[in-house]
Parts: sequence; structure tokens; C-alpha cells
Amino acid sequence: MAVHIITDSTSDLTVQEAQALNVRLIHMRVIFEDGVYTDGVDIDKDQFYAKQAQAKVLPKTTQVNPQEYCDAFQPLLENGDEAVAILMSSKLSGTFQSAVIAQSMVEGGERLHLVDSLNVTIGEGLLVREAVRLRDAGKSAAEIAAALEELRGRVRFIAFIGTLKYLKMGGRISASTAALGTVLNISPVVAIVDGEVKSVGRVRGAQKILSYTLDFAAHYPVDSRHCVMFGHSQCLETMEPYRDKVVKALGIRDHAWDELGAVIGVHAGPGCYGLAYIGLK
Repeated sequence: MAVHIITDSTSDLTVQEAQALNVRLIHMRVIFEDGVYTDGVDIDKDQFYAKQAQAKVLPKTTQVNPQEYCDAFQPLLENGDEAVAILMSSKLSGTFQSAVIAQSMVEGGERLHLVDSLNVTIGEGLLVREAVRLRDAGKSAAEIAAALEELRGRVRFIAFIGTLKYLKMGGRISASTAALGTVLNISPVVAIVDGEVKSVGRVRGAQKILSYTLDFAAHYPVDSRHCVMFGHSQCLETMEPYRDKVVKALGIRDHAWDELGAVIGVHAGPGCYGLAYIGLK
């Protein structure tokens, strides 16, 4: 009896990563003015940010419907197999509720375990990697789901927004605030708080970003038994020195990175970077 791991594309695993980890990826959709695109299928991250730069209206993401989940779940439950689906926060989208409906519709739904990650992007991806590690260690679907539900409350995610253009476009800040913030090189700080993306502060300059990160990690110490995930949106050259300094300062042993996708990218745009990790508390 096999245990299958499932996630949605808001976890920001690439198709190649999902294949390497043997994870089933369910693709969200992104709506631009000129049409609807399937995330990771007919629009990749480079194309998303290129189209966003030209857009006069902010793109939107749409949730997966119950039938799409049924189509993904049913083949994996054949032959008595089990499955664990780690999905984006139920507080950010109705996608998780669609999965709950689908679970009641498929045959063998009792062998399907749904985990509300209470996260998105690299925070969600971090839990997916934990699920893979536990699956490869021989844990059952129920054991994996229980472990993830304990870990999710300790996932810490912070990111620093490099451009104020899209916050202004979305009406989250005024034009005058955006103009002043750009002149002063101010970066808003966002975090995942109780399953939602929240603005938690602002910093000015790269050194302050590093200091904020280290202060955050001092308040929420890193559990070094788990991988630390770094992420960026079209700014690898900025994230890499940041990552190297954080890794050295915190003595991080195991780390990886992914590019932030549409869910964060819609409002943050390019130039955003940060990290996600499992804390000791």
C-alpha cells in the first residue's frame, strides 16, 4: 500500500521538484485581462511576472473546484492506497473547502487525509517537504497528517517587499505612500499570522532587513531538525547574499529555495524575498 503526497501549485514547487519528490501537483489558475492561465502549465513564474509588469489591472488567482480535486484524488486511492493532501491556507482561499467536498465524493475518501497548511508559498512547500520525508521514512498517511498538523502552528514565514507598485495598484496603500516609500527605500514586511498574510512592519535598506530577520529568529528560534526555505520573486541576486548571511548567523545546516509564485507575487511583485522555517515554539 503506497502513500501519495498531494499539494497545490501555491506551494511554489516547480513541476520538476514535484516530480523529483514524487508529489502530485494540482494546478491553480491565474486570471489576467487577456484570459485565464493554468499556473505551472501554460504560464511559468517568469511569464507571470512579465505579464504582471504590463498589466493595468492586478491579476487574480482562482480556487480549484471540487470536481478537479475528485479527478486528482480518485486515481491515487485505487488498490487501497492512501493519500495526504497539503493545501493552501483555508483563510486565504476556498480551495481547502473544495477539497473537503471532493473527499466526500470519491471512493476511498476515508484513506485521504487533508491538511490545511495555514500557509502558502514556501511555508506550504516546507510542510510538503516534511510530508515527503515522513513518507520516505515509512510513516502512514494518518501519521503524516498528524505530524503536519502539529508542525503547521510552528511554521514562521516573513518576506520583504521590494516594490510598492502592486500594493498601490491593489489599493492597499495610497499613491503618496508608495511614492514616499520608494524614495526612502522602505520595504514592507509581511508574515503569515494565523493562516493569513499580514503586514507586520517596514524596514529601510538591506542591512535593516537582515537585522529584522535575525531579531525575528531570536524571538521565534529555528528548529534545526528541519529544512529552512528561502524564497524570492525575480531577485535571486538579492536573495542569495541575504540567504548566505542568515545561514551563517543562525548556523543553519539544511536549507533550500524556491521562487515565490502568483499568490504572493500578485501583491508583492518582483523584488520580494524572505524565508520560512519551523520554529521551536
